[in-house]
Amino acid sequence: MSDTKPGRLIAVVGPSGVGKDSVISGLVAARPDMAWVRRVITRPSDAGGEPFEGVTKAEFDRRWDAHDFCLAWRAHGLFYGIPKSALVQVEAGADRVVNLSRAVLVEARGVFPKLIVLNITASPDTLAKRLAARGRETADDIAARLARKVAPFDPSLTVHTIANDGALADTIMAALDVLQPESA
Repeated sequence: MSDTKPGRLIAVVGPSGVGKDSVISGLVAARPDMAWVRRVITRPSDAGGEPFEGVTKAEFDRRWDAHDFCLAWRAHGLFYGIPKSALVQVEAGADRVVNLSRAVLVEARGVFPKLIVLNITASPDTLAKRLAARGRETADDIAARLARKVAPFDPSLTVHTIANDGALADTIMAALDVLQPESA
């Protein structure tokens, strides 16, 4: 029997353009003991953004059939998987952080009992500016994305909401305060 206490999976959620990847990067930089979970995604590896493993749908299906994922879902026409290695690391006492879909949070808590949800928000103006700066979507696409209604979180989850409208350093400090309340 191990004396190691289970670690935590820190799920960072929020709309596109809110700065999830920047917040995760800042958390990992501030906490050397924390690592970014490298998701497996059915998109080209050179698509940019977070560090991830790009695979074909056939490869994703093969790995799904081989039970290589502890959590998987579909969103925005893509398939996403969390490798079992993340679960092994958390069970060994490590904290891991991941960009996660709101749709799988309840399932994630079943896999990772010490799940912490950081809901990153920003004003519609901030989101519109960030999405436009990325240059991946038309103005109409951005308007449609901002108008989309988001379902409330499952009431059984504990969610920590952090605004990311100002300086990124302030957002990271707020997230660290949630993760390390004894040092706040």
